[in-house]
Amino acid sequence: MKEGATAQGLWTRLGHVLRPRRDPPAAPPPSAQTAPAQTELPRSLPSSQRVNALEASLGIEFNEPEILREALTHRSYLNEAEMASQSNERLEFMGDAVLGLISTDYLFHRFGRLEEGELTNLRSALVRTETLARFAQEIDLGQYLFLGRGEEMSKGRQRAGGLACAFEALIAAIYEDQGYLAAREFVMRFLERELEDVVVGRKHKNAKSMLQELVQARMQQTPTYHLIDESGPDHAKSFTVEVRVGNRVLGRGHDRSKRGAEQIAAEKALERLNQSDSKQQATSG
Repeated sequence: MKEGATAQGLWTRLGHVLRPRRDPPAAPPPSAQTAPAQTELPRSLPSSQRVNALEASLGIEFNEPEILREALTHRSYLNEAEMASQSNERLEFMGDAVLGLISTDYLFHRFGRLEEGELTNLRSALVRTETLARFAQEIDLGQYLFLGRGEEMSKGRQRAGGLACAFEALIAAIYEDQGYLAAREFVMRFLERELEDVVVGRKHKNAKSMLQELVQARMQQTPTYHLIDESGPDHAKSFTVEVRVGNRVLGRGHDRSKRGAEQIAAEKALERLNQSDSKQQATSG
């Protein structure tokens, strides 16, 4: 956020343009509530069936189903199967750009009076790794992935970084096969309601600055950030960062950039400190 803009001012401006939260959908009928949960697709399911199952789930019929299969294919699967086809890494690269354009265009026109720095913070909160992974989980994307045995054994279907990458690859597959408008329609299923959660929860705020002010006021120390893990190919690295005060770990964040991981770690630390405050108040009360 640019200097001089107050948190209250930004909150007021955002609040005027956000629609009221919609009531939650009605509960499903008893028959739907008692239906058995969907089981994970077996690794041995033929590729044509897996692709068709995802098409049906998304409500999108691909002109070239092969590109959807590529979006679902982890490099580990190709290594073990000794296949000559592509993994989803190229599509992930494309999907990152398409998602960036869609989210930027949406925020630019939704918030006509916000400055560049404020828009950047909002976009970062909307498209970070843990958010995209949650979108992927909402459509059970993990169960459709083609993974190698090692990736399967290490719970690759649930790993946030892999799910986020697969979600971006899916966006690119829709864009390449169906066009920009179809890709935008798919992405907006998630972004519109996520934006409300971001603003209400103030997830777009600079958590690092807020944490530093809080820690300095309470503990007379400055939090430090430590990179504890770095993984993935050069074009799609993932970083895990811890924020500490002295030797005490306050939070941990995981993202595809060091800066993003630091912000998430700071948010986790703020949540932890706020929960501690609430417990102390309840005890004293």
